Amino acid sequence: MARTDADTEEDGPDDGSGGRRRYHHGNLREALVEATCKLIEEKGPLGFTMVEAARAAKVSAAAPYRHFKGREDLLEAVALRGFELFAKRLEEATRDGEKAPLKAFSAAGTAYLDFARQHPGYYMAMFESGVSIAGDPDLKLAADRAMGVLRIAAERLGAHLPPGKRPPAGMVANHIWALSHGVVELFTRGRPRAPYSAEEMLESGTAIYLRGLGLIP
Repeated sequence: MARTDADTEEDGPDDGSGGRRRYHHGNLREALVEATCKLIEEKGPLGFTMVEAARAAKVSAAAPYRHFKGREDLLEAVALRGFELFAKRLEEATRDGEKAPLKAFSAAGTAYLDFARQHPGYYMAMFESGVSIAGDPDLKLAADRAMGVLRIAAERLGAHLPPGKRPPAGMVANHIWALSHGVVELFTRGRPRAPYSAEEMLESGTAIYLRGLGLIP
């Protein structure tokens, strides 16, 4: 009978007595994704090897190839998990969007910054690893889900305007996504010495943008 992840043991490093220690993983794929996420935090998205990923997950060097063709495939899996967590975070932040559209829209921006700060490994895999989002259907679906949250938030924000005067919700969502990403890069890479926080910079930039479009007074 074929073995599944739930009952599969992978060979680990030599135990010092000539034998091999055995490591049991209830979900080998999940263990590799989590281990790789931590490696990305330490070394960057291109700074690790499959052997290092296996070592970090405490499995044999051959074990990762049970699920992944190579490092690119493993990076895509980390990015996929990141986008899934990211979309969920945005959905939670904008849950009350129908009642308070501006508050929810602002909360989405804050959630973007929080996610980048709290999950740098996933964030780098998503945006800095060079993975092809369009080339992976599952990855594209997860990324579209996250963008869809911002698009819905933008639609609610413009609902009070006459149809002919509403800016395209997709454009607004993309602009805020780009602004949020820029703030993350500035504060995590450039580390500016400024008398304001990343949140304050994003809030002020968003307000200027929305006023220019006539979405807020």
